[in-house]
Amino acid sequence: MPMWQTIKTWFLSLGENYGVDPLVFGIIYVGAIPFFLLSIAWLVRNRRAGKPIALPVLSAGVFFISAYVYLAIVGHNIPIWVWFFMAAMVVYGIWSTMRDIRKKVAAEPER
Repeated sequence: MPMWQTIKTWFLSLGENYGVDPLVFGIIYVGAIPFFLLSIAWLVRNRRAGKPIALPVLSAGVFFISAYVYLAIVGHNIPIWVWFFMAAMVVYGIWSTMRDIRKKVAAEPER
């Protein structure tokens, strides 16, 4: 069996083992990216304008964790290391996003 087919078979078996459809997870994960980026742009625009940022922060957060929420709700028998890995990814993502937002807010607005 070619290597690509072996990897594909293994990947799809993960969904069967844990009750998660990898295609749905991937669609949610990739599909949320543009909405997350739009939320960040909205947040930066509001912050620069001195408007409230609570709603854009909530919006960005929902899109950032949406695929993991799907996994938490639908998945079963997920190994503990996966939860630790996801937690580390979320913490790193929050830190990285906050760093980028601070840079964008501090930058001179484009005219």
